[in-house]
Amino acid sequence: MSLAQFDISVVVPLYNEDESLPELSQWIDRVMKKEGYSYEAILIDDGSKDNSWKVVQSICTQNPSFKGIKFRRNYGKSAALQKGFELASGKVVITMDADMQDSPDEIPGLYKMIVEDGFDLVSGWKQKRYDPISKTIPSKFFNWATRKMSGINNLHDFNCGLKSYRIDVVKSIEVYGEMHRYIPVIAKWAGFSKITEKSVEHRARKYGITKFGLERFVNGFLDLLSISFVSRFGKRPMHLFGTLGTLMFLIGFMLAAYLGVSKLWAVYANEYARLITNRPSFYIALTCMVLGTQLFLAGFISELVGRSSTERNHYLIESTENC
Repeated sequence: MSLAQFDISVVVPLYNEDESLPELSQWIDRVMKKEGYSYEAILIDDGSKDNSWKVVQSICTQNPSFKGIKFRRNYGKSAALQKGFELASGKVVITMDADMQDSPDEIPGLYKMIVEDGFDLVSGWKQKRYDPISKTIPSKFFNWATRKMSGINNLHDFNCGLKSYRIDVVKSIEVYGEMHRYIPVIAKWAGFSKITEKSVEHRARKYGITKFGLERFVNGFLDLLSISFVSRFGKRPMHLFGTLGTLMFLIGFMLAAYLGVSKLWAVYANEYARLITNRPSFYIALTCMVLGTQLFLAGFISELVGRSSTERNHYLIESTENC
């Protein structure tokens, strides 16, 4: 990995935030100059419909530390963050939202926790939030569910936009879909275990309106299931599908065997024996065997597809040494 060119790279995804950008850029620059950090600020315009890109161009012209990227259309926050991570060259990468609800004054504290305390990732925790209850209650539920599924029990707010990363982290992970909510989970499963949080200031929205609706909670839950599956079974899908398929088939087979034996016993004992096909349990057994076979085949096909992947032997290496 190439040497870092700056102390800090600030990555700011934005969508229709033309009112807040001038104040935010000045605030970031003021904090950096006060602390004496060398920095770059990458503003990613995610297909804004207002004058955001013109404002970004003006900021970049006035201050060479700022860089602008404009997407042709709206791809989502994850795509913007991924592009920012690809371009970042600071030894610490800090992300924040462009709506002025994240305070740049938190940057020095987040930076020191990476450089001095040795953490891989520090996530902000908005203990006091200025959001409506329709947003805070579902957010608490999903944060609880994410803690339980990921095992990262020391984070209260996975979705906080204000985070700091060691440069190795952002260069080793891939963010897509709406996975930005679960970057700490992705980082943990990529081998970066030094993850913690920092209580940060959450400011009331000063400009514009929120860009997220209730559908983000449904999408967020589905993304959590996806990332859990891919991270645990992405390189060994047969372990999941094959196990489930085998168990399902055995349950169906044993139930069918029981029906067959009971039928033969009734005939042998000269008792009334119902047709097996007239018993509901026969169709349950048949369904279990069919589903078990399909799951097993799904695992088998997944293994074949995985062996054709160019990343089947791609592993993250922390360091190398000549011995």
